[in-house]
Amino acid sequence: MKKAGKHNNTYIMENIFIHEKPVIICDNITEKIKSRISSEQLIQMHEPELKNIESLLHALEDNAIHGYVWQSHQPEAVFQKLMSHFEIWQAAGGLIINYQGQVLLMFRRGKWDLPKGKMEENETPERTARREVTEETGLHHIHIENKLTDTWHAYRQFGKDIMKQTHWYKMQFTGTELTVPQIEEDILDIQWIKPENISKYMKYSYPNLKAVFESAGYEI
Repeated sequence: MKKAGKHNNTYIMENIFIHEKPVIICDNITEKIKSRISSEQLIQMHEPELKNIESLLHALEDNAIHGYVWQSHQPEAVFQKLMSHFEIWQAAGGLIINYQGQVLLMFRRGKWDLPKGKMEENETPERTARREVTEETGLHHIHIENKLTDTWHAYRQFGKDIMKQTHWYKMQFTGTELTVPQIEEDILDIQWIKPENISKYMKYSYPNLKAVFESAGYEI
């Protein structure tokens, strides 16, 4: 749950993406959400019925629907009903910054991405994030500065509807080693990007990564 808005008790869950389309769940419509409804052509629904969630999810497959804003006086119940339609996987990853203030991006499967991966049994999100960064980039001298945000990204794999919750951390790279792309994970290139150029790369990335960068204070 993310606390935001004008009042401390405002409930906003805004980092959910299904078919790469946003689903925002909230109890109040903030100015930021109003702006997103307008700019992203999102469908606003007041008190969506829980029994209709499945059909609403199927409707997201239509290209004419760009996403939803579901406002409810019981937003947590709406969130739990939404999650009940998926098998939940836990993952963690990192937004890595070097001493020059540049940010690491990887080119994988046709898009720019951040290092991340599925949590192993009895592994903490922090340990997963550090392990995945090292495995996918070859960097060892990294440390976690702080937690950024969580994102939820739905996809279909092995005949299952998966909802991957990814725990994102801001990391600092303090070493001098060169990056080594993990080819077996389809990583073809790794680059250090100047902050002013990040938005150009986000055009060829995933919408959930935009949320990660914004949570770190970058304007995308």
